[in-house]
Parts: sequence; C-alpha cells; structure tokens
Amino acid sequence: MLSTNVSFEVEDNDFIFLVGPSGAGKTTILKMILRQIVPSSGSIAVNNIDLTSKNFGEEDRLQLRRSIGVVFQDFKLLFDKNIIENIAIALKVTGAPRERIKSEVEEALALVGLSSKKLMFPVQLSAGELQRVAIARAIIGDRNIILADEPTGNLDPKTTWEIMKIFKKLEGNKTILIATHNVDIVNSFKKRVITLNDGKITKDKREGKYEL
Repeated sequence: MLSTNVSFEVEDNDFIFLVGPSGAGKTTILKMILRQIVPSSGSIAVNNIDLTSKNFGEEDRLQLRRSIGVVFQDFKLLFDKNIIENIAIALKVTGAPRERIKSEVEEALALVGLSSKKLMFPVQLSAGELQRVAIARAIIGDRNIILADEPTGNLDPKTTWEIMKIFKKLEGNKTILIATHNVDIVNSFKKRVITLNDGKITKDKREGKYEL
C-alpha cells in the first residue's frame, strides 16, 4: 500500500477507529506505528521515539515494544501454553520479577473475565474467549498504547459487543487505535474516526461515524 500525505496526531488516552475499505491502508498504518514498516519519507514518533530516525537502536526498539500492545484478528496465541502462560509471556521477555508477573496476569484476567479459565489451553476456549486472552496479553506490562487490527472480524455479533465492552473499560487509561469494518460499532461508540481510502486520509472527525 502506497500512502501519501497521511498526517495525524494522537493524544494520550485517545480512542480512535481507523476505517476504510479493504486495502485502504489501515493495517499499514498500524504496522508503521509498530515499526514493522518504515516509510520512505516523512516521520513517525511514538512516545517521543522517532521511528524513522537513522539512529533508531536496540534501546528504542525495546522501549517501543514495552509501550505497545497488539490485538490481532486471528489471536496469535501459543497453543502449547495455557492462558496464564500466554498472557505472562509479554512480561517475561522483559525480565520482570515473578511476583509482578503473577499480580499483573491476575489483574488482566479479572479485567477480561477469564479468571476461572486461567489454567485452560487455547484449544479449550471459544473464539471470543481467545480474543479476551489476546487483549489481556496486550495490556499487561503497563503498556499505554493498544493497537487492534480487526479484533472482532472473526466473532459473532453478541461476542463482538462483549469484546468491545472490554475496550470500553480501557478507555481513559490507554491510547487505543482500532482498525475495523464494523459499521455498528463505530457509529455506536461515537469516538474519533479516521477514514482512509486508497492510502490517504479522507476524513478525521471527533464523535465521527463510519462514512466512506
């Protein structure tokens, strides 16, 4: 996806929907925020880290990884690990103390409503429960930015709303960017909506709607 003249700022604890047709550039923007894609021109800054700097180094990479949690449409869980292990891995890689990991995992499980299923494995859970695990993994470790790429794309309508209620709980405490095609969700939440089309931002409205 070739993006041109895409420019926007995100305030702390903002809640944003990225909308647009398939191929519009939503996932590309998320990947650039994660520095999985580096733009050929322009600049991207996340938490005062210049992702496009030639001096971007290992310490910058670690700081970026520790500040952003990602929720994918296909969950990307480890099916040979139980729920606690799947969530804890995000903190284990940082070398966090065991007691901190235990405490934060329990807190994340409570937030997403899976405390009673913490010893189960992914194969034992429904799609909605798997997405709850993915959200818990994304928020653990005091990450202040959550990126979600079509987090309800594989879910039925009832489960979709249950998942969105979890994101609603995070509102005001995290900066949240959700790429979605779900018209009902976008229109019901009335949050900031950035509309993309053919690699360009065509609309950017507070209390926006799904308008292509």
